Amino acid sequence: MAWEIAWTHQAWRDLERLDPPVARRVVRKLEQAAAAADPPRRFARLRGHDDRKLRIGDYRLLALLSADTATILVLRVAHRSRVYREKQGR
Repeated sequence: MAWEIAWTHQAWRDLERLDPPVARRVVRKLEQAAAAADPPRRFARLRGHDDRKLRIGDYRLLALLSADTATILVLRVAHRSRVYREKQGR
């Protein structure tokens, strides 16, 4: 069963700011994870948070996963050097 993918407004803005080839790679990797037999295994948990991350080269996708509704809520997409600082509001 494939999981549903939902995007926050901020995540859409992040995706639109990426170069088109990078954005396509992010979407393709996310769709592959959502279609996998066990999507949560594709994501690594962030320490001290319920958020999870998906590595796509030098970029990271931060998301919340809900097993009850089989939904992946994408929170942020950014370069690995910025994504964690932006999440904390720095």
